[in-house]
Amino acid sequence: MTTLVLGHKSPDTDATGSPIIWSWYLNEVKGRTAEPALQGEPNTEANWMLDRWEVQKPQIIDGLDAGQEVVIVDTNNPAELPESIKDASICQIIDHHRLVGGLTTKGPIEINIQPLACTATIMFDMMGDDAGRMPDTIKGVMLSCILSDTLEFRSPTTTDHDRDLAERLASELGIQIPGYAAEMFAAKSDVSKFSDDELLRMDSKEHEIEGRKFRVSVLETTSPDTVLKRKDGLKEATGRVASEDGVDHVLFFIVDILEQQATMILQNDEVRQIAEKSFSTVCGDGDTVVLPGIVSRKKQIIPNIAV
Repeated sequence: MTTLVLGHKSPDTDATGSPIIWSWYLNEVKGRTAEPALQGEPNTEANWMLDRWEVQKPQIIDGLDAGQEVVIVDTNNPAELPESIKDASICQIIDHHRLVGGLTTKGPIEINIQPLACTATIMFDMMGDDAGRMPDTIKGVMLSCILSDTLEFRSPTTTDHDRDLAERLASELGIQIPGYAAEMFAAKSDVSKFSDDELLRMDSKEHEIEGRKFRVSVLETTSPDTVLKRKDGLKEATGRVASEDGVDHVLFFIVDILEQQATMILQNDEVRQIAEKSFSTVCGDGDTVVLPGIVSRKKQIIPNIAV
C-alpha cells in the first residue's frame, strides 16, 4: 500500500516541503512506497519553492479512504487534518508544534515532536547518516522550509540547530541565504491574486480558550502597506469568515518580516479588547494596532491570547 505523507490544511512552505522530503526518505532509503499530499493549494512562497527546485506539486486531496496509511507532518491537530483521519491508519507523526491531542491510532506508532523551528530540521536528524544521500532538490526544499519557518532566523522559534543546518545546506548548494530568502519572501508577499476571504484562511490556525473559538490568521510579508490598503475589505471579510467557519472571531495579524512587528486588524470592540488584554497595549480608536517584536504565532501570539 502507498503511504501518504500529509501536512496541515492551508499548506505553507513547511507543510508543502516536509511531505516531499519524507516521501523521498521513505522511498529511497526505507524502501517503502510513499507519496506526498496536500490539503489545498500551496501558498505563493511554497509554489515558488516548487518551481525553483523543479519539484512536481504533490497531489491535492480532500479526504482519506478508510485504512489509508498516513504519515502526519507539521501538525498533530485533528482540526487541521481531514475529518476522515479517524478512519485512516496513522503510521507516524513528525511535528514541531504543541501537543494538541484528539488523534486515535490503531496501534502504537512513532511520534517525534521536537522544540525546533521547522519540521524539516527534525527530519534531517531522523535520517541520520542517510541525510547525506539527499539530492540537491531535497536539500533545496529543506533549506526553503527552514528559512520560511524561521523568517530567515528572525523568528523567536529559531534555534541554533535550525540555523546551523540551513547554513550547511546553503553552503552545499552554493546559495547565499540573504538573496535566496529575499526571493522567497517576495513571492510570499505577492497576494494580489487572492480574495480577502482567502487571505484570512491562507495561513491560519483554530484556537479555543475559555469556551471562545478563534481563527488566528497570519500573513507574513515584506510589503505590509500593500496588504493594509485592503484593510476595509479584510475587516468586512473577518465577519463573513468567522460565520462560515464557526468561530467567534478571526484574529488577523500582518507580520512585517523586515521590521519584525505585526499589525493586528481591529474589526470590532471585542477584538480591540482582546488585543489590549493579550498584548498589554492600548489600541485607541483606530482599526489597527502595531505590535512591536511580534512575529511568531506559535510562540508570541497564540500563547498570549486572553479573553
